[in-house]
Formats: sequence, structure tokens, C-alpha cells
Amino acid sequence: MANCFRVVTEPTPTPLLSIVVPVYRVEAYLRQCLDSIHADIPVVEATPVEVVAVDDASPDRCGDLLRGYAAEHPALRVLHLDRNVGLGPARNAGLDVATGRYVWFVDSDDWLPAGTIPAVLDRLRSDRPDVMMVDHLRVHECGREEVDASSRLLRGTPGVVRLADRPHLLRVQHTAWNKVVRREFMAELGLRFHPGWYEDIPFSHPLLIGAERISVLDRVCYLYRQGRQGAITSTRSGRHFDSFEQYDRLFAWLRQRHPDGRWHAELFDLMVNHFLVVVGNDDRLHPHLRREFFRRVAAHYRTYLPSGGYPRPGGVSGLKHRLVGRDSYLAYAALRRAHRLAGRVRGSSGGVPVGGVQPTPGSPTRDHTLVSTHGNGSE
Repeated sequence: MANCFRVVTEPTPTPLLSIVVPVYRVEAYLRQCLDSIHADIPVVEATPVEVVAVDDASPDRCGDLLRGYAAEHPALRVLHLDRNVGLGPARNAGLDVATGRYVWFVDSDDWLPAGTIPAVLDRLRSDRPDVMMVDHLRVHECGREEVDASSRLLRGTPGVVRLADRPHLLRVQHTAWNKVVRREFMAELGLRFHPGWYEDIPFSHPLLIGAERISVLDRVCYLYRQGRQGAITSTRSGRHFDSFEQYDRLFAWLRQRHPDGRWHAELFDLMVNHFLVVVGNDDRLHPHLRREFFRRVAAHYRTYLPSGGYPRPGGVSGLKHRLVGRDSYLAYAALRRAHRLAGRVRGSSGGVPVGGVQPTPGSPTRDHTLVSTHGNGSE
């Protein structure tokens, strides 16, 4: 990475917050993202905030747009990578030149609502957290806004806490963009983004597990675009198999940092739920890959099953867990077909939406709660 980028503009001195924006194939959305950031920085706060945009060798006009934007906004620093490296390494490139005490990774097809940055700065100064979690809305192309199912888990978190005090925070959507992180704390944990899809898995959970000071800013600070062509959650690809290696990295970190097994059962449950979301999603896996993916899920189940067991969920979710544990793909496929048929019947009668049961708020099995989808959909 040392020779794959060049810095276009000079950094601002000693900012409190660095906002890192990886950029790849988002020509239609990039200016909205950057405008939302720069318009939200009060004039008196210009020095405490820096913005680092990373052009990950985007094949569209993003590079030119960034050069033009930097000419208009001197506080913007732009890195142009010589080759496409993917979302995780692009974030690392921005992190390597960021100088702020805190870092916030904002994806370039999303944007911030007005008033966000002043609120974030105020809370960082008052709480001095290792990690600050923020709420978001999912915004569809038609403009419809939707509250995330896991947002309720952020409610009622007073002051500064540890994960042991609020373990349910581990079930909040595990993306990088809903967390503002103290840069030195990240280095203390030895955390970097890895190549491949699902790069947030071995990054986001360790942040919460290792933090001594977690703060929650219970306001919508992020607008998360839905339905963009090229997003991981709407792309059929064998790259979804990257998730297995990312979980290997997560559990390797956990063994090193917590050999006593703390948090193993909780992360195991989240892992199985996540895999079940992917294997059951037609937008991610082509049917001919589903059996192989299920077999890999079963292998990971056997590899990482906690010695003392784990609190298996009830209902249909629990049944799917059992089928994974038995490596019973044919039974799983039959259950999936029956479940979807029942969903279509209920949907046609005005009941539960097509495709399945009504999700429980905060459930980690919902598609949108468990994966980062933006920035660099391909490498």
C-alpha cells in the first residue's frame, strides 16, 4: 500500500474528527455525500474536522469529481489509488493519513442529515469514548425512509458504558459507518480492515468488545441508501463466500484477546444467523451455489460451536440452527420452500409480507442488519 496512492492536498492541523470516505463507482451519489458533510461543518469547527476521500481507482468520473470538489473545498484531502483495492483496504489507506483523534468511515453513496456533525463533536468532547454508536435511517430510492430493526437497541443507554453493561449493543447492525472510533484505541486493538466482502465482521464486533468507554448518540446521524445497483446485498456472486474467512478472522481475534471464551456464544449465534440470511437470499446467492454455501455454514458451525453450548433461538430460526448443526441441507431446502410459499399466501391476504415471517424488532436475522453494502462492491 505504501506506493499505491498520492496525497493531493495537505492535512488540516490537529482535527478532533477525521471523516474517511472511500469512493468507487458512485458518480451519481458522490456530490450529495460530500455536500452533506461540508455543509454540516460549522465555520467555527472547520479546524476540528477533516475529510479524507479515497478514490479507489474508480472507473467512472469520481476521480475528476473529487479533484474539482477539492479545488472548491481546501479542507478536503483526496487520495487517488493507482489500483482498485476494495472497500476495506481503501478505508485503511484513508486511515493511514487521517490525523483526527476520532475516525468516522462514511460510505460515498450515503449522506448525513443536517445537524449531525455538531452533535457528534459535542458528544465526543463530553463523553470522550473509545467508540460512539449512532443511529441511522434506511432510505429507499423512492424517498421512503425506514427505521432499522436494531435501532431500538440503542435506546436508553445513559452516559458511558461497557459492553458488559449493555450486551445487547453487540446486536446492533455491525457496520463501520454507525461507529465513530478513537483512532489510538483502534491501533491498540490491532484492528484494520481486511480485503474481501463482509469486511466489517472482524472490525465492528471487536471494537465493542474491547472498548472501556462506549457512548450512544441516540439520534439519526446517517442516511443509508437502499437499492443501489452494485451493492453487495443485491449482487449475486460467489464473493459472498468471503464471509467465512471474515468470521475466521473474528474468532482468531477473540481467541487471542479472550481465551476464557467470553463473548464466544454471543458471536457464534450472530454468525449462524448471518449465514442463514445469506444462504436464504436470492439476491445474493445463485441457486446453484446454495448447497455449497450451506455445507460451509455447517462446517463453521462444527468448528466454532462453544463447548458449553449457546442460547439457540426458538421458532423457525431455532429449527434452521438445528438443521445447520446436522448439516441437513435437503431438510433446510424443504423448510425454505414451505416457508416462502406460506409467506406468499399470507402476503396475498394482506398479512405478513411476502417472503417470510414478520421480523422481531432488533432481530439479527434480518438481511439489512448484518452486512456493509456500500463503497466498493467489487475489486
